[in-house]
Amino acid sequence: MTDTKNITPDTSVEICGVKFKNPVITASGTFGFGKEYAEFYDINLLGGICTKGITKERREGNPSPRVAETPMGMLNSVGLQNPGIEGFIKEDVPFLNTLGTVVIANVAGKTEEDYCYTVERASALDCVKMVELNISCPNVKAGGMAFGVLPESVEKITAAVKKHCSKPLMVKLSPNVANISDNARAAENGGADCLSLINTVSGMAIDWKSRKPILANVCGGLSGPAIKPIALKMVYETRKAVKIPVVGMGGIVTADDIMEFLVAGASAVQIGSANIFDPTAGLNLINELTNLMKRCSINSVREITGSLKI
Repeated sequence: MTDTKNITPDTSVEICGVKFKNPVITASGTFGFGKEYAEFYDINLLGGICTKGITKERREGNPSPRVAETPMGMLNSVGLQNPGIEGFIKEDVPFLNTLGTVVIANVAGKTEEDYCYTVERASALDCVKMVELNISCPNVKAGGMAFGVLPESVEKITAAVKKHCSKPLMVKLSPNVANISDNARAAENGGADCLSLINTVSGMAIDWKSRKPILANVCGGLSGPAIKPIALKMVYETRKAVKIPVVGMGGIVTADDIMEFLVAGASAVQIGSANIFDPTAGLNLINELTNLMKRCSINSVREITGSLKI
């Protein structure tokens, strides 16, 4: 009889034809473009890297303070600070071209035209294997309501962008909606190849002594362990609602957290806030996941996905 605990588990996954050596991907906005974290460990060991959100034009972001610590999490209102698509191509792509891990370009915008232009430029790059669409941005032509709030707007922006995307398109869903399943189906109907969720949950922090909000932008996005139960529920609901793959995120800090998301239906996960308080979180989680699989005699991470018993 084979002793499975002495066999190296197969952590590889495949999503939309893209092969990942393991299901651990760094989440957009928490890993920059990888350069700084490469000083701490070999980031090629990661399953993938999702870049900071890229927009058509350069953005300086919101005024500070734009990050605030909260119980079991953090609030951020960075405001999509980034070099713009041209700056990204000039300043960051040369580094990304040297990597041996999957690069996912996260794209944001203020208008449908912005999205389509940026996605077309980003998806044409050799180093980019997938595009993640951030639809939590305010649509300036629709009174500032985020593209990802209503199912009809989710489907519309997805369908428009899909025509300009030469790589698999992953649509990142916001939890700040009436029904996540409706929005997931809308993205699928619009042509999304896969989905990622959840983005941050709207929140705020107050300094009661000064009677002022802590964030200069007043409100921000809550991330970290506090939102994991919300994320798990929405990943589970989304996986039941669509036929395309799902990538889960929200408060993952341990290998057990990863397993919970996989069991709920995720094919892979993204690690966000954990990168902020531990620069080596990605590497640690890969090692922890492998060891956990050995202890539990799990030969392949793929056998876990969607195995929840109800």
